[in-house]
Amino acid sequence: MEGIPHPIPRTVEEVFGDFKGRRAGLIKALTTDVEKFYQQCDPEKENLCLYGLPNETWEVNLPVEEVPPELPEPALGINFARDGMQEKDWLSLVAVHSDSWLLAVAFYFGARFGFGKNERKKLFQMINELPTIFEVVTGNVKQPKDQSAATHNSGKSKSSGKSRQPEHQNKAVKMSPPPKDEDDSGEEEEEDDEQGATCGACGDNYGTDEFWICCDVCEKWFHGKCVKITPAKAEHIKQYKCPSCSSKRARV
Repeated sequence: MEGIPHPIPRTVEEVFGDFKGRRAGLIKALTTDVEKFYQQCDPEKENLCLYGLPNETWEVNLPVEEVPPELPEPALGINFARDGMQEKDWLSLVAVHSDSWLLAVAFYFGARFGFGKNERKKLFQMINELPTIFEVVTGNVKQPKDQSAATHNSGKSKSSGKSRQPEHQNKAVKMSPPPKDEDDSGEEEEEDDEQGATCGACGDNYGTDEFWICCDVCEKWFHGKCVKITPAKAEHIKQYKCPSCSSKRARV
């Protein structure tokens, strides 16, 4: 239980160091020390909390008795849900609450010691460079924001003649098949679905975590790796022609 025996962080760097230490301890509890952690969360006991400590250790304990507590408290009663869920789901749930608690503690210190807007922004940026505990526990590390943003900026539209002009320079980037237009005939929708769901080069189905590019001539979709186009290259392509369409133009 947090008795504040550790030095109290007062600067952005010190608060971030405190955050990293607690985070490392929580990750240990939910990964390498998971069997020990699971056993300590006995549903027959009272409301228990998972604490991460600045020295990269962890402990399961009762909440502090003082009101209000010295620091924000972790999720209370995690042990009660242990036997009512699949273990991996329970660990994921604890991971999410641990992420929330870490942020609460970090910004508690920021508020307590008068961090201004720039200091809070700096602190959050440093924290945001690290994967969340949930991502570490589940192995679900997300794609960079700029790449996922490109996905939303690159929908194909028949009504506009599938034009992709410079207002969306990352027009070709895609991580899912083209959306269907409800007002199209069923036959055209089926054809579009087939083209969007498989790569025109290798024939494999699309994956949501893969980079895709659409040919502006034949309107087929390809894995970027299959046609040797990276997201960076796609940013500068105004009209993309797949290898097949390029070779046809060359013969003509």
